[in-house]
Amino acid sequence: MKSKKLSEKIIKTFKSNGFILSEPDVLLDSEYIIQRSGEKFKSSMFTFENEDGKTMCLRPDLTVASCIKYLQKKSSSKIYYSGKAFRRSNKKGSEFVYDQLGIEIFGSKNQVQDDFKVINTILNLAKKIKNTKIQIKVGDISLFKSLINSLDMPERWRLRLIRHFWKPKYFDELLKRLEKNSDIDLVSFDTDKKRFFEMKKMDQTKIVAGRSISEILKRFDKKIKDPRSFNEGKQIVKIIRSFLKINCKLSQLDKKLSYFSKKYNLKKNIFKDLKSIKNLKKLNQEVKFISDFGRDLEYYTGIVFEVFANKKEIARGGRYDDLLKSLGAKKNIQAVGAAINLNNL
Repeated sequence: MKSKKLSEKIIKTFKSNGFILSEPDVLLDSEYIIQRSGEKFKSSMFTFENEDGKTMCLRPDLTVASCIKYLQKKSSSKIYYSGKAFRRSNKKGSEFVYDQLGIEIFGSKNQVQDDFKVINTILNLAKKIKNTKIQIKVGDISLFKSLINSLDMPERWRLRLIRHFWKPKYFDELLKRLEKNSDIDLVSFDTDKKRFFEMKKMDQTKIVAGRSISEILKRFDKKIKDPRSFNEGKQIVKIIRSFLKINCKLSQLDKKLSYFSKKYNLKKNIFKDLKSIKNLKKLNQEVKFISDFGRDLEYYTGIVFEVFANKKEIARGGRYDDLLKSLGAKKNIQAVGAAINLNNL
């Protein structure tokens, strides 16, 4: 009964903020999800074969399910949802069913305004629900990408570091290899090159793992043209590790980034896209910035945040401007959203 009243209270707030109910499908095509939403979902999904032999899954994530429904033109661009997500976890004692209430803004027209609206809506709800101190931490994936793109390194390394940022353990292994100037071995390089010329003879419009052959070849072309030796790896790794240690109050962020850029002789404007982060000063709430935060979900592209109380996560969300295209949209569609974890309330 308490849970029902709580849900009704949250939904009322969503409605008053202009969000419209959308009910995403519970059953999804698992191959579609794996190919287009990132490999992280593969290990977390509950899958089965239907009577036609097609592999289906229970939705592991309500954001992805909501995106699919939006692309089918079965929902508005500013929605809220209420439902369950079903995920496996390697953590002992973890739950498999997550009760969630969330909001999404698809086709976001004003990034700064919409980021703030989503975070402010969720934060105000958390304050109403919990009779304890609410805390919020934020990060921004785009700042990491801006840093990597500003550093003088082979394109092959740049693409690799950005692509695997969401896998901290493997990412750290990559940094160690870069530090020791240990790029790919010759066999791997020659295999890539051989495959490149084979794919040039294929139908360029054919889709493989969510990308056309022509898109894959563009990436291959950058990789095989890069030099296989690189002498500045140690300093590059030092800069990256230093950036990922930035952890401060939002009010101190400008000073921290300025000092960081000056210390490593970086261009002053590499962190110019800070408007969404800085706008959070209007929340009237202490915000903690953590540069290493938000790496556990592959589809985030910009601001990411988590609201918590008594060390328990109440809600989390962020910006994901590439996800809708990966799910079938013809071009990138700006989007931002967040979900409240009812299990922790």
